[in-house]
Amino acid sequence: MKPTDLRGILQYIPQFREKTFVLAIDGAIVTDENFATLLLDVAVLRSLNIRVVLVHGASAQIKLLSEEQKIPASNFDGAGITDAATLQLALNAANRLTHEILEGLSANDLRAVCPNVIIAHPLGIIGGVDHQFTGKVEKVDVEMLQTLLTQGMIPVIPPLGFDGDGKTYRVNSDGVAVAVAEALKATKLIFITAADGILVQGRLIRQMLVADLESVIAMQKNDIAPELLSKALHAVTACKAGIPRVHVINGKVDEGLLAEVFSNEGIGTLIYANEYQQIRRAMKKDVRAIQLLTKAAVESAELMKRTRPMIEKNLADYFIFEIDKNPVACVALHVFPEQKKGELACLYVNPLHENRGIGRKLIQFIENKAKEMNLDELLTLSTQAFTYFQSKGGFAEGTPDDLPPARREKYDQSGRNSKVLVKKLAKA
Repeated sequence: MKPTDLRGILQYIPQFREKTFVLAIDGAIVTDENFATLLLDVAVLRSLNIRVVLVHGASAQIKLLSEEQKIPASNFDGAGITDAATLQLALNAANRLTHEILEGLSANDLRAVCPNVIIAHPLGIIGGVDHQFTGKVEKVDVEMLQTLLTQGMIPVIPPLGFDGDGKTYRVNSDGVAVAVAEALKATKLIFITAADGILVQGRLIRQMLVADLESVIAMQKNDIAPELLSKALHAVTACKAGIPRVHVINGKVDEGLLAEVFSNEGIGTLIYANEYQQIRRAMKKDVRAIQLLTKAAVESAELMKRTRPMIEKNLADYFIFEIDKNPVACVALHVFPEQKKGELACLYVNPLHENRGIGRKLIQFIENKAKEMNLDELLTLSTQAFTYFQSKGGFAEGTPDDLPPARREKYDQSGRNSKVLVKKLAKA
């Protein structure tokens, strides 16, 4: 999809309208030639009534000022020691960048302001080392931010914080972005960097469950590109704090922000959590629940009958959606590795829980699982719900010839004459 294609954007508007996006922009992006285009993307978000907060870093500018003024800096990213000289460099660099961002937003007829909303305290002495003017976010003035957002303003927040005595501290911009996103209960946190996304051993991660990213950090920390480790760590923190989606994208890509937000494929890395926390892999004790859930659909010929032995044989393929530990929906992903295809099957939601978006969440969950397994295509078969899969899941009508040979044989034997629906998956 072209990010400028209005028809592609329109389908996302209902779910994003009046939601809050926090954009964490690296300092190097603010001075890049594509920054003007990035601000146009921000203008599009605002035109769709999406609330936007900008948090910016300044490490690239601090490094440049340090070299120009021949003043040694104790650290550039706000995570190490900040001495008095480095704090002054940080103040100069951050204030200049904030001004440039405000100018750029004004040029796009966007109202913006730099509010004093980050209350910080000293990071203190860690391992016997005094971090001096390095700070840590203590509190975010949510009331002020909400007031500004309600008035249609875009808050622009630098990597600086202030304590009750009026002292200034340098804070890591990634940490500020997470704190702001958590405080505002943002729908998305988007890290805009000079890299294509989170790279592990040089390979771009397209999307990943937060638990899986946590495992990568624990076991392959050295395989993550050093300049992206902070993004990975803060992505985990954000997801655990309740942010449903964390993105890491390249801010130098033309219209990249719109492409990431308004397309299934995106351009960078997506780390997801939250709305999937109620979905778990089925266990043996769930077999009866699956049969009871789908009983009415089987009797109405909406779903194919599955005996207990059939479910148990492929139990690893099934997933349960729980509310208060009660199974209310189920779905399965059957994989055909030789053809690199997967079948979304046995999707059913308890009628008492219909119209809550559970079916769409399960479809998206299975699609993400299929992508993680590097499958090329997702299939589903339906006799009565095919319009649902087309309108809500993005499937297109195919033919029985699209089925893998083993599945085609079962299809012919069943005599159900189900419609075959197909969805191509983006390459990882």
